[in-house]
Parts: sequence; C-alpha cells; structure tokens
Amino acid sequence: METITPAQRVKPKNLIQTIERVTAILDMLAQTSKGVNLGDIAAAVDLPKGTTHRLLSSLMYFDFIRQDEESRKYSLGFKLAELGGILLEQIDLRREAEPFLHALSNRVGETIYLVLLDGVEVVYIEKVEPEDPSIVLRATSKVGQRNAVNSCSLGKALLAHMSEQELEALLKKVPFIRKTANTITNPNQFKEHLQSVRAQGYAIDDEESEEGIRCVAAPIFNDRKTAVAAISISGPSIRMTRQRIEETLKDEIMQTALQISQKLGFRER
Repeated sequence: METITPAQRVKPKNLIQTIERVTAILDMLAQTSKGVNLGDIAAAVDLPKGTTHRLLSSLMYFDFIRQDEESRKYSLGFKLAELGGILLEQIDLRREAEPFLHALSNRVGETIYLVLLDGVEVVYIEKVEPEDPSIVLRATSKVGQRNAVNSCSLGKALLAHMSEQELEALLKKVPFIRKTANTITNPNQFKEHLQSVRAQGYAIDDEESEEGIRCVAAPIFNDRKTAVAAISISGPSIRMTRQRIEETLKDEIMQTALQISQKLGFRER
C-alpha cells in the first residue's frame, strides 16, 4: 500500500470551492520563502483581488499566513508550524508501521523487525512473523532485546545516515565485539562499509550477528529526513540467500521503509 498524494485522490463532488482555493494559496506560499504579493496570488487562484484579499485577511486572523509590513507580501504563518508539531507528536511509529510490517512479512514469508537506536545498540520494539504455519525456521530475536550496531543490518542502516561528527563520536564507544567469523570488528573497515550502505540504501547482515541467520534492513526517515528507526527482513540463511536478497528482498525492504517514512512526513524532494 502506497501513500496517496493529493494529486492521486479522487476529487469529491461536494468539494467546497473556498477550501480548495485556500489550499491553493497555502501550497503557493509554501513554494517560496520570499513571500508572494496579492496580485500573483489572485491570478493563481483565478479570483478578483478584493475576494482574494478577504481570503487572505481571514487566514491572517487565524495565523495561517502573515504579511510583511514593508513588502506587503504574504508568507505562511506560524499556526501551520504549531499544527504540524502537534501532528508529529500524535504519530505513533509502531502504529503507523504495523500494517506495512504485516503485509511485508506475509509477502516474503519471513520475520520482520522494527528497531530504534539506543547508544551503541539497537532495541527491537516490534516483531512480526508470517501467518503461514508451515514456515517453521524463523528468526529468534524478541521485542525488548538488544543487538550491537556493528553486527546487525539494522544498526548499519541507521549509522549509515548519521552525520560525520555523530558517527565519529558513536564509533568511539562501540566495543566491536566479534560474534561470528563474519562480524566487522575494525572501525575503519566498518566506516567504509557504511559508505556502501548509504549509497545503496540498504544493509545486509551476512551471518555477522548469528551463524545461520541473514538479514537485510533499510532506514525509516521522519519529516526532517533524519533516520529515526529501521526495519529488517530476517530468516535462516538457507532461505535468505544472497541471490534472493539481491533479486527481491532488498527492494521489498526499501519500498516498505519508504512507505512508513512517508507516513511520518518524509518527502524525497
């Protein structure tokens, strides 16, 4: 299920024209930080200047827009920032992600994890397993469990999108404990690996955290384009082959992560 943009929605027959014009005004003001004059706004919404001025005055009263005293140009008001902040506070990551995680798990037939970063570890905050009872070999990590950032795909997916300063500070605290023969324990090698993860958009745990388990993960971004969480597809390496990850699962995880990110306000532009 993809996020539906306004352009994709079916226009209702009973759409109130004033609301439509107000929305057009707000969208227009959102395109520039320099402000827009009355004449340009009136032309854009195809209304006389007098009618447009009354709409603008009403929006100014409720602080949805503001007018510069010198240039007389209009810009977005702080009421929108206030409402936007309230909306973001009301968004529950697990609630927003849950339907996408269930759909993904049933499509690929594997366990899906959702994690947050806590210091040098990731914390599993959600686990979704496929409904098919015939799938008996499954990943075993539980909600509330932690994992080292350098040995799991989820940690890599989050760290790859940190700023250089944040990453340097965090890596100084990572113990780089070897869990398997494949665990990356050299900090410089790990940093180079993260560059590849960032470029390709996904991370792989190639039996680096647990022998016999392979995972592929992608980050979830918020409205500020900050990686705030990550999701992974995890399963036994006999099913989670490198070929399967490359051919289908990497695209599945990136698409699902993007859909959840969009629910949190993320936009690619």
